Amino acid sequence: MSLTLLATTHRVAPGLLSWQGWDALRSAPRVLSRVDHPLLPYLEPAGVRAEQVTDPDPAALVALARGHGALWILSPDGDEAFLREVGRLIVDDPVEVELLHASYDLPGARLLDLVSVMDTLRRECPWDAEQTHASLVRYLLEESYEVADAVEDGDMAALREELGDVLMQVAFHSVVAAERDDDTAFTVDDVAAGIVDKLVRRHPHVFAGVEVADAGEVNANWEQIKAAERTAKSGAGASVFDGVPMGQPALPLAAQLQRRAARLDVPGDLAEAAGPAAHAYGERLFALVREAQAAGADPEAELRAVARAFRDRVGAWERGAGNGSRQDR
Repeated sequence: MSLTLLATTHRVAPGLLSWQGWDALRSAPRVLSRVDHPLLPYLEPAGVRAEQVTDPDPAALVALARGHGALWILSPDGDEAFLREVGRLIVDDPVEVELLHASYDLPGARLLDLVSVMDTLRRECPWDAEQTHASLVRYLLEESYEVADAVEDGDMAALREELGDVLMQVAFHSVVAAERDDDTAFTVDDVAAGIVDKLVRRHPHVFAGVEVADAGEVNANWEQIKAAERTAKSGAGASVFDGVPMGQPALPLAAQLQRRAARLDVPGDLAEAAGPAAHAYGERLFALVREAQAAGADPEAELRAVARAFRDRVGAWERGAGNGSRQDR
């Protein structure tokens, strides 16, 4: 006789099992599970009678498997402690054991856990419960900069962690928005649906049979689609600068404004007189941004690279002879 351990995932609807899973359930001599297992309501309509156990006994289950054969439906958490004891019992007196996965997580399934955790935190954590969109903005910005640092450092472990922190901010804003009682409310599903629709719409060469020659043509199509979207949203008076966040740091702001203006072939002299004479340093910085972009360089990345190099040089000085000289002054 044998013991079949049926494993399922709580991230898939309980009744959606594989053919092998349902076949094992229907053919097992005895089917047992913990009381209130989420799969139970789907078994009886399928002709499967499951014995519900309040306090499962590993020894009794092993004995049943030896005598008649049995199938144990694992709890969503995997029944780790229970299985450890079953394993101990069959080490010296083996019995055939089959672990059968009856449902599997799809890619992205752990995002469901994130949504569930954020819902719980919003209800039960005092700090999380009092947050607003406005109070959370600083954290979204901080986490985004930490992602940039991880990329620049080439630290993949840190990148994985920081991307999780950014993803948490998306889930957090979504759960806050879902609580609104007017037509501005939205859920994380609405957020996901919006970006999916946008990506499909802006990639007609992937999803709509449009042929492109290279990445340059892809980018040109992307910009045309975005321009049409801005016109549809703002009407005939839409500006090429619509959607540019003016609250971002000045250097990437200047770069983004100049990139947008370049789409319209804005005369160069407009960029040369961007502000009053009192802002001479700003004029020079603005011109440097134009120069960097014309050369195919990212001005923000260029300045950050120089800043990081300066940090490293000062750090080396602090650790060396210069540190002693500074302390002596």
